[in-house]
Amino acid sequence: MGKVLSVMAVSVDGFVTGRNPGPGRGLGDATLLHDWYWDGDTPSTVVPGFRLSEATRRFIDPFAGRIGAMVAGRTSYDDANGWGGGSPHPTAPLFVVSHRPAPPEATPAQTFVTSIEQAIAAARTAAGDLDVGLMGGGVLTSALTAGLVDEIVIHQVPVLLGAGRRLFQELPAHIPLSLVEAVPAPGVTHLRYRLRRTGATGA
Repeated sequence: MGKVLSVMAVSVDGFVTGRNPGPGRGLGDATLLHDWYWDGDTPSTVVPGFRLSEATRRFIDPFAGRIGAMVAGRTSYDDANGWGGGSPHPTAPLFVVSHRPAPPEATPAQTFVTSIEQAIAAARTAAGDLDVGLMGGGVLTSALTAGLVDEIVIHQVPVLLGAGRRLFQELPAHIPLSLVEAVPAPGVTHLRYRLRRTGATGA
Protein backbone atom coordinates (compact mmCIF):
# COMPACT_ATOMS: atom_id res chain seq x y z
CA MET A 1 0.00 0.00 0.00
CA GLY A 2 1.25 3.47 -0.87
CA LYS A 3 1.53 6.55 1.31
CA VAL A 4 -0.90 9.39 1.95
CA LEU A 5 0.87 12.71 1.51
CA SER A 6 0.17 16.38 1.00
CA VAL A 7 2.26 18.26 -1.59
CA MET A 8 1.52 21.99 -1.79
CA ALA A 9 3.20 25.33 -2.48
CA VAL A 10 3.13 27.64 0.55
CA SER A 11 4.30 31.17 1.33
CA VAL A 12 6.74 31.72 4.18
CA ASP A 13 3.85 33.00 6.31
CA GLY A 14 1.85 29.84 5.66
CA PHE A 15 -0.67 30.76 2.95
CA VAL A 16 -1.64 28.58 -0.02
CA THR A 17 -3.70 31.34 -1.65
CA GLY A 18 -3.57 35.10 -1.72
CA ARG A 19 -6.40 37.52 -1.05
CA ASN A 20 -9.75 36.97 -2.78
CA PRO A 21 -9.46 33.38 -3.99
CA GLY A 22 -12.57 31.78 -5.42
CA PRO A 23 -14.33 30.43 -8.51
CA GLY A 24 -13.13 32.35 -11.53
CA ARG A 25 -10.32 33.88 -9.45
CA GLY A 26 -8.34 30.73 -8.62
CA LEU A 27 -5.72 31.45 -5.96
CA GLY A 28 -6.51 35.16 -5.92
CA ASP A 29 -3.40 37.34 -6.04
CA ALA A 30 -0.99 34.50 -5.32
CA THR A 31 -0.16 33.07 -8.74
CA LEU A 32 3.52 33.71 -7.90
CA LEU A 33 3.30 30.71 -5.54
CA HIS A 34 3.52 28.51 -8.63
CA ASP A 35 5.79 30.49 -10.96
CA TRP A 36 8.61 28.02 -10.33
CA TYR A 37 6.57 25.30 -12.09
CA TRP A 38 7.14 27.14 -15.39
CA ASP A 39 10.25 29.29 -14.90
CA GLY A 40 12.85 26.58 -15.44
CA ASP A 41 14.39 25.04 -18.53
CA THR A 42 13.89 21.33 -17.71
CA PRO A 43 10.60 19.70 -18.77
CA SER A 44 8.92 17.45 -16.21
CA THR A 45 8.89 13.80 -17.23
CA VAL A 46 5.52 13.33 -15.49
CA VAL A 47 3.44 16.52 -15.76
CA PRO A 48 3.07 17.95 -19.28
CA GLY A 49 3.74 21.67 -19.44
CA PHE A 50 5.89 21.93 -16.31
CA ARG A 51 9.28 23.48 -17.03
CA LEU A 52 11.30 23.18 -13.85
CA SER A 53 14.80 23.84 -12.66
CA GLU A 54 16.84 20.64 -12.70
CA ALA A 55 16.97 20.61 -8.88
CA THR A 56 13.19 20.87 -8.70
CA ARG A 57 12.63 18.25 -11.39
CA ARG A 58 14.79 15.75 -9.48
CA PHE A 59 12.67 16.38 -6.39
CA ILE A 60 9.18 16.71 -7.95
CA ASP A 61 9.03 14.01 -10.60
CA PRO A 62 9.51 11.02 -8.27
CA PHE A 63 6.57 12.22 -6.16
CA ALA A 64 4.37 12.96 -9.15
CA GLY A 65 5.17 9.60 -10.69
CA ARG A 66 4.01 7.82 -7.54
CA ILE A 67 0.58 9.49 -7.28
CA GLY A 68 -2.25 7.08 -8.05
CA ALA A 69 -5.20 9.11 -6.77
CA MET A 70 -5.94 12.62 -5.47
CA VAL A 71 -8.17 13.87 -2.65
CA ALA A 72 -9.33 17.50 -2.59
CA GLY A 73 -11.87 19.58 -0.69
CA ARG A 74 -14.87 21.23 -2.30
CA THR A 75 -13.37 24.70 -1.86
CA SER A 76 -10.25 23.72 -3.81
CA TYR A 77 -12.44 22.04 -6.43
CA ASP A 78 -14.60 25.11 -6.91
CA ASP A 79 -11.65 27.53 -6.92
CA ALA A 80 -10.02 25.46 -9.68
CA ASN A 81 -13.27 25.29 -11.69
CA GLY A 82 -13.29 21.54 -11.19
CA TRP A 83 -9.94 21.16 -12.94
CA GLY A 84 -11.87 21.09 -16.20
CA GLY A 85 -13.45 17.76 -15.30
CA GLY A 86 -10.11 16.18 -14.47
CA SER A 87 -7.74 16.26 -11.52
CA PRO A 88 -4.77 18.26 -10.21
CA HIS A 89 -2.69 15.30 -11.42
CA PRO A 90 -2.60 14.44 -15.14
CA THR A 91 -3.50 10.75 -14.71
CA ALA A 92 -4.83 10.22 -11.17
CA PRO A 93 -8.59 10.12 -10.48
CA LEU A 94 -9.98 12.73 -8.09
CA PHE A 95 -11.99 12.20 -4.90
CA VAL A 96 -13.71 15.31 -3.56
CA VAL A 97 -14.81 15.73 0.06
CA SER A 98 -18.07 17.68 -0.04
CA HIS A 99 -21.38 17.90 1.80
CA ARG A 100 -22.98 19.34 -1.32
CA PRO A 101 -24.02 17.25 -4.32
CA ALA A 102 -21.64 16.90 -7.23
CA PRO A 103 -22.15 19.71 -9.77
CA PRO A 104 -23.64 18.86 -13.17
CA GLU A 105 -20.25 19.32 -14.84
CA ALA A 106 -18.56 16.63 -12.70
CA THR A 107 -17.15 13.75 -14.74
CA PRO A 108 -16.65 10.00 -14.10
CA ALA A 109 -13.03 10.81 -13.20
CA GLN A 110 -14.34 12.72 -10.16
CA THR A 111 -16.00 11.02 -7.18
CA PHE A 112 -17.76 13.02 -4.46
CA VAL A 113 -17.91 11.69 -0.90
CA THR A 114 -18.91 13.24 2.43
CA SER A 115 -15.95 12.45 4.72
CA ILE A 116 -12.17 12.42 4.64
CA GLU A 117 -12.19 8.79 5.76
CA GLN A 118 -14.37 7.76 2.82
CA ALA A 119 -12.28 9.78 0.40
CA ILE A 120 -8.94 8.35 1.47
CA ALA A 121 -10.28 4.77 1.63
CA ALA A 122 -11.65 5.07 -1.91
CA ALA A 123 -8.49 6.80 -3.13
CA ARG A 124 -6.31 4.05 -1.65
CA THR A 125 -8.35 1.44 -3.51
CA ALA A 126 -8.03 3.35 -6.76
CA ALA A 127 -4.29 3.98 -6.25
CA GLY A 128 -3.38 0.38 -5.47
CA ASP A 129 0.33 0.31 -4.64
CA LEU A 130 0.76 3.98 -5.54
CA ASP A 131 0.38 7.02 -3.29
CA VAL A 132 -2.60 9.23 -2.48
CA GLY A 133 -2.07 12.99 -2.79
CA LEU A 134 -3.98 15.54 -0.69
CA MET A 135 -4.94 18.97 -2.05
CA GLY A 136 -6.13 21.82 0.17
CA GLY A 137 -5.67 22.99 3.75
CA GLY A 138 -9.05 21.74 4.98
CA VAL A 139 -8.48 18.25 3.59
CA LEU A 140 -4.98 18.12 5.06
CA THR A 141 -6.21 19.24 8.49
CA SER A 142 -9.03 16.66 8.46
CA ALA A 143 -6.66 13.91 7.39
CA LEU A 144 -4.12 14.87 10.09
CA THR A 145 -6.85 14.90 12.73
CA ALA A 146 -7.95 11.43 11.59
CA GLY A 147 -4.36 10.12 11.71
CA LEU A 148 -4.33 9.32 7.99
CA VAL A 149 -1.28 11.28 6.78
CA ASP A 150 2.19 9.75 6.29
CA GLU A 151 4.15 12.69 4.85
CA ILE A 152 3.85 16.42 4.27
CA VAL A 153 5.79 18.00 1.41
CA ILE A 154 5.95 21.79 1.41
CA HIS A 155 7.22 23.80 -1.53
CA GLN A 156 8.11 26.98 0.39
CA VAL A 157 8.15 30.06 -1.82
CA PRO A 158 10.14 33.09 -0.55
CA VAL A 159 7.27 35.55 -0.22
CA LEU A 160 5.07 36.90 2.58
CA LEU A 161 1.50 37.06 1.25
CA GLY A 162 0.00 38.59 4.37
CA ALA A 163 -3.47 37.09 3.87
CA GLY A 164 -5.30 34.27 2.15
CA ARG A 165 -6.17 30.69 3.03
CA ARG A 166 -3.70 28.96 5.30
CA LEU A 167 -2.26 25.52 4.71
CA PHE A 168 -2.77 24.44 8.31
CA GLN A 169 -5.98 25.03 10.23
CA GLU A 170 -6.46 24.40 13.95
CA LEU A 171 -5.39 20.91 15.02
CA PRO A 172 -6.49 19.09 18.19
CA ALA A 173 -2.96 18.23 19.36
CA HIS A 174 0.75 18.52 18.69
CA ILE A 175 1.87 16.36 15.76
CA PRO A 176 5.63 15.62 15.77
CA LEU A 177 7.39 15.63 12.41
CA SER A 178 10.80 14.52 11.18
CA LEU A 179 12.50 16.50 8.42
CA VAL A 180 13.52 13.93 5.82
CA GLU A 181 14.75 16.19 3.02
CA ALA A 182 15.40 19.87 2.30
CA VAL A 183 16.24 20.89 -1.27
CA PRO A 184 16.91 24.54 -2.17
CA ALA A 185 16.05 25.39 -5.77
CA PRO A 186 15.50 28.57 -7.83
CA GLY A 187 12.40 30.31 -6.48
CA VAL A 188 11.45 27.61 -4.00
CA THR A 189 12.71 25.36 -1.21
CA HIS A 190 11.36 21.81 -1.11
CA LEU A 191 10.78 20.44 2.41
CA ARG A 192 9.72 16.86 3.06
CA TYR A 193 8.47 15.85 6.51
CA ARG A 194 7.46 12.43 7.81
CA LEU A 195 4.94 12.11 10.64
CA ARG A 196 6.38 10.44 13.70
CA ARG A 197 4.03 7.69 14.79
CA THR A 198 5.75 6.89 18.09
CA GLY A 199 6.08 8.97 21.23
CA ALA A 200 3.74 11.52 22.75
CA THR A 201 1.50 13.41 20.37
CA GLY A 202 -0.73 15.24 22.82
CA ALA A 203 -0.66 18.93 23.59
